Amino acid sequence: MKLPVIKHLTNFIEENDEDFLVETIETLEALTEVPSLKDEELDVIGELISNMYGALEVDKMIKEGSPKKEALNTFMKRVLGSIDT
Repeated sequence: MKLPVIKHLTNFIEENDEDFLVETIETLEALTEVPSLKDEELDVIGELISNMYGALEVDKMIKEGSPKKEALNTFMKRVLGSIDT
């Protein structure tokens, strides 16, 4: 997961709507079923999906009242904490 990408996607959600991200995630998930995709291509799609889910989570925290910077930092700490364990 990349914080700058998640931040950019969070801004996109604020300017547009989270439904765009949800539909994009569904489209990318459907693409993962193409049997001819190489591992590298699946990795890229997986990274995109992961960042989009992260942005949706950050957006949820913002809607629950967290300032954007705090929501981003909290989310990344949670991600890094799960990687360390």
